[in-house]
Amino acid sequence: MQAPLEISRPAMLRRGNSRVLRNNGSNYKAVRKSAKQISCVSSPAAPTTDRLFNFSAGPACLPIDVLQEAQEDLINWKGSGMSVMEMSHRGKDFISIADKAEADLRALMGIPDNYKVLFLQGGASTQFASIPLNFTTAEDTVDYIQTGSWGSKAIKEAQKYVNVNVAATDKPNNFTNIPAQSEWELSSGAKYLHFCANETIQGVEFKYTPEVGVPLIADFSSNFLSKPVDVSKYGMIYAGVQKNLGPAGCTVVIVRDDLLGNSRPECPAMLDYAIMAENDSMYNTPPCFSIYMCGLVLDKLLKMGGLSEVEKNNKAKAAVIYDAISGSDGYYNCPVNDAVRSCMNIPFTMADSDLEKEFIATAAENGLVQLKGHRSVGGMRASVYNAMPMEGAEKLAKFMKEFQSNHS
Repeated sequence: MQAPLEISRPAMLRRGNSRVLRNNGSNYKAVRKSAKQISCVSSPAAPTTDRLFNFSAGPACLPIDVLQEAQEDLINWKGSGMSVMEMSHRGKDFISIADKAEADLRALMGIPDNYKVLFLQGGASTQFASIPLNFTTAEDTVDYIQTGSWGSKAIKEAQKYVNVNVAATDKPNNFTNIPAQSEWELSSGAKYLHFCANETIQGVEFKYTPEVGVPLIADFSSNFLSKPVDVSKYGMIYAGVQKNLGPAGCTVVIVRDDLLGNSRPECPAMLDYAIMAENDSMYNTPPCFSIYMCGLVLDKLLKMGGLSEVEKNNKAKAAVIYDAISGSDGYYNCPVNDAVRSCMNIPFTMADSDLEKEFIATAAENGLVQLKGHRSVGGMRASVYNAMPMEGAEKLAKFMKEFQSNHS
């Protein structure tokens, strides 16, 4: 039997139920006729295969080489004699997988030692309730910034448990901008401030980290691991993994130690971050296969050179599509303010909205799929997460120009 994966970045110890990490903080159907997709712009040597370019907002495309490695190990992981999907989460093989995933995530993001990393179930939406149940009493007040659909859902859920002050909103402008921090009306004595770092539906993204005098909590679901982030500026970061990290079923929570242990008596055990931390995210059976897949992606991102390289790739891909929009003389339009346009989710409409259905259908015939905008806003949306290769962005931009030429 082959030995379990070694933990190399950073060194790791286990004490009882809790893992202790020594971290040096380093910055570490349709048609396929022409869709030949490589795994990622930074991995040109990866084998090609017949693939569609999937612009879905999530579950999103995954790197080809990661899928191939998982395929090779699907029945017999590293000579263990079983699939990861069959392993006991208490066994040494899966523990090695989980430990390495956490170690690699810490190395990739430079997560300080005084933060816990949790791999949870329930999606980011479950955190909308978990956050007030862990960090507030019913009498407390918290601040929320409302910049789109997911920020709005977080507010609605939190209002069931705590007094919510909407310190800023761009709702009157249909969430096409982010209000300047100088305009925020923050509460005195708020327990935390919550914001959505990237709104998947509206396509607005924070380009800076707000500075406030209370714990900062952010939903990074759709731009997690797309760029470097200074974790030390946050009380908590959380993200569903199905955009940039792995298959649906797992949510990453990164939470500062001093915020743990103050949950309400009525907080369910499964939503209590302290309980999950004490049990290494294994209070019950965790989403094992999703964690395994996340681990493969994390290893790949480290080998790519880290998040600075990832960010360069993502900016370049997004620029190709935004340039196609801005160069169309109004044929295509992105409603989002230039300063806050997302590198991950690019919504756009057409001057002749009657042609949008034809655009989406014809794009699919050319191997460009999942471009229909969210039902709440309409139009089109191209999600260009980490695993979308430059080839996909370039092919979409070329198609947009050709479609315009054929319909003008």
